[in-house]
Amino acid sequence: RDVSVTSLITNPNADPHLFETDAADAARLAQARVVIENGAGYDGWMTSLLSADSGNSTVVNAASVLHVGGSDPNPHLWYDIPKVPKVAAAIAAALTKAAPQDASTFQRNLDRFDASLAPLNAMLAQLREHFSKAPVAYTERVPGYALAVAHLSVKTPPGFARAIEDGEDPGPADTLTMEQLLTKHQVDVLLYNVQTVSPVTTQIRSLAEKSGIAVVGVSETMPLADTTYQQWQLAQLTALDHALQRATSKP
Repeated sequence: RDVSVTSLITNPNADPHLFETDAADAARLAQARVVIENGAGYDGWMTSLLSADSGNSTVVNAASVLHVGGSDPNPHLWYDIPKVPKVAAAIAAALTKAAPQDASTFQRNLDRFDASLAPLNAMLAQLREHFSKAPVAYTERVPGYALAVAHLSVKTPPGFARAIEDGEDPGPADTLTMEQLLTKHQVDVLLYNVQTVSPVTTQIRSLAEKSGIAVVGVSETMPLADTTYQQWQLAQLTALDHALQRATSKP
């Protein structure tokens, strides 16, 4: 109740990589006392907006908080669930700076938020316990951090995933390798980004289904059907757990 939140990206079916800002976005940003951006090259358009902003907002850059950098980092940081509390703490600190009179409320809500992640961490632990090193593939790196926490083995050629993420067609060699992962049953599950659909990803999904490989949908932004971040992430992790159970129970 002490904060009014405005999201610049509001369409859950839009590709955040392709988002374009306008004057209204700049005006909203100028009014903000706290600005939260992802960083790691994901929302590069924020850089130009912030450079034109003469306000006194506190900026929280999630990638900086988590020390994620390098030449080609995976920017989908909200899938690194065990580290999400670090970003939440940075946001709480920024809110406290903007409204110190509400510091106790922000701290209380931060504690409640951290506790709400317990079911997600429990599901990740369950995946790690039952399916450690199980081979999986994805159309792009969206769920990469969660898969790493679960100790699953990603077999997707890096060049394939990066090309899809950049809106380009993967090279023939990477595409062939990806197809063989499915047709030769070298992976148990394909994780499919439902928000970035192209002829190539549609073909890969169809090939997985024809080959009897389970397909689990993931998304970059929260679907309208989900009301909270926790509900969204838990639903995806649960679907992955069920898919792996089915795959490993086959004769």
